[in-house]
Amino acid sequence: MIKIETVLDILKKNGLFREIIDQGSYYYNYSDVDFDSISYDSRKVKERSLFFVKGASFKKEFLLSAISQGLGWYIAEQDFEVGIPAIIVNDIKKAMSLIAMEFYGNPQEKLKILAFTGTKGKTTAAYFAYNILAQHHRPAMLSTMNTTLDGKTFFKSALTTPESIDLFDMMAQAVHNGRTHLIMEVSSQAYLVKRVYGLTFDVGVFLNISPDHIGPIEHPSLEDYFYHKRLLMENSRAVVINSDMDHFSVLKEQVEDQDHDFYGSQSSNQIENSKAFSFSATGKLAGDYDIQLIGHFNQENAVAAGLACLRLGASLEDIKKGIAATRVPGRMEVLTQKNGAKIFIDYAHNGDSLKKLINVVETHQTGKIALVLGSTGNKGESRRKDFGLLLNQHPEIQVFLTADDPNYEDPMAIADEISSYISHPVEKIADREEAIKAAMVITNQELDAVIIAGKGADCYQIVQGKKEDYPGDAAIAERYL
Repeated sequence: MIKIETVLDILKKNGLFREIIDQGSYYYNYSDVDFDSISYDSRKVKERSLFFVKGASFKKEFLLSAISQGLGWYIAEQDFEVGIPAIIVNDIKKAMSLIAMEFYGNPQEKLKILAFTGTKGKTTAAYFAYNILAQHHRPAMLSTMNTTLDGKTFFKSALTTPESIDLFDMMAQAVHNGRTHLIMEVSSQAYLVKRVYGLTFDVGVFLNISPDHIGPIEHPSLEDYFYHKRLLMENSRAVVINSDMDHFSVLKEQVEDQDHDFYGSQSSNQIENSKAFSFSATGKLAGDYDIQLIGHFNQENAVAAGLACLRLGASLEDIKKGIAATRVPGRMEVLTQKNGAKIFIDYAHNGDSLKKLINVVETHQTGKIALVLGSTGNKGESRRKDFGLLLNQHPEIQVFLTADDPNYEDPMAIADEISSYISHPVEKIADREEAIKAAMVITNQELDAVIIAGKGADCYQIVQGKKEDYPGDAAIAERYL
């Protein structure tokens, strides 16, 4: 429960309050008003809910529907003139985050919070951190692939970083379940739309940056994308940064007065003796490590997670055990066909991550390579050119272009756009299962490989705005082993 006086105090203290507009209702004495729920979904309101009006696509009908269910108050950036009192604010997203913190009892103060940002690697690094902290602590995790608030039950999140009301609700559940730490992925979108406004992280980790999520409904430019990712550093007590990432000098200057660790070639925390399933580290993590996920970039993610967890109470032994135990659904999963050929299933869904994936596979598999790939519809359009230009440099790879969450676009039109940048022949098969089957057919000995990129462990295809059931890349590959 939260009293209206508390709501108004929070808004005034943070410069967000404008006025209360009371259109002839009977709430002349506001001091006796309180709310037993908060929501931004008009379908989930009750008589004593405080409803937040947010979103560019919000319609007045949603508010009228909520009022028909008994809603008595709402909070918005404008007066919708619907006959109930309105709290008018300057910024609804900021207001929602700050009020949610208070409503759920400020759970962020009862957890050690570790956040990862980066164009790629957030989920893998989060899994490493979860397994490290699970050795002697009780972590919760909010991840794109799997979320757990009790360490036992895992479910897939709808968003990389949940809306603020959902986020603080989940944090409160984690506290109730006796969790001591929270590991989460923080997207650039989370800062762009203020899902984590007012939240301070104990440790923030910046893994890398490359052009992605740039388009009409996301970030207008790389500069804007980078700026919003850097806000995590500004809102963290201590930071861990990859010294080999693009634009490192900007970050290095930004965090010089903060507690920080760097890793990579411009630091003392480096990777040595890198092999497929082991590596050595220098610096704070000095020692030898076993790892199940192949690829140097996964070893970098492990080091980033290790340095962050060291600041949160993990021992070197915890870090070694946690790294060795980590597997990630849809991240460098490896299957073997009866003929010995390998199948690599990975979430690589932009040009940079696909380039790294191909490089890793070609290091270990020197035979024929087939690649199954699509690109999402109605978002991340710049990836299509990136894919095409990259694959044009790899005429040795047999490419099968197919569907990957086409949404409202024709998957073959997306395939045509990718292939327009490729000068050698490619196969185009709209049905993803048929594309996977066709790619597997052309590999026949143990040095051959099929790379299935993009969807990872997702068990759906987004078509016409809806999630359609899809068995998943691994399940389909297993049918044809």
